[in-house]
Amino acid sequence: MTNPAEELLDIVDEHDRVIGTALRGEVYRRGLTHRCVFILVRDPAGRIFVHRRTDTKLFAPGAYDMFVGGVVGSGETYAEAAVREAEEELGVSGITPRPLFKFLFEQDRLSWWCDTYEAEWDGPVSPQESEVAWHAWLTPTELADRLAHDSFVPDGVEAYRRYLDLRSA
Repeated sequence: MTNPAEELLDIVDEHDRVIGTALRGEVYRRGLTHRCVFILVRDPAGRIFVHRRTDTKLFAPGAYDMFVGGVVGSGETYAEAAVREAEEELGVSGITPRPLFKFLFEQDRLSWWCDTYEAEWDGPVSPQESEVAWHAWLTPTELADRLAHDSFVPDGVEAYRRYLDLRSA
């Protein structure tokens, strides 16, 4: 497995237009705007796949997340990255993410475009050990309780807030 800090990413402007490339470690160090995908995965009962990130992650190590996903590689489309990331992190094949919305996440000196998807998975999962330290399928009520008590990734919290707003509209 390659070092995540050595992944080549596209650098984008405030309109999500590619303006260059840089290694992931440099992107984080310099706070360059790049692209990410988030996939909210539900089972047929409506439970949401929630996991705790490993302590070795470059961003938000050890935090909980209700999305699988990650950075979009240089030259990769959001849709390609959504399938790749969902399949890698869940340890499955044949998942079909459905696009929902895109937004620019900005916090402190960090910023990235977040293309958010939803998918249903009806089968076993075998999460990627280098990415996922713990996982469970939680009801929306169980997830709300965890959100009130546990530390979640800030971009995931923002995406989930927007997802709930979309669903209630």
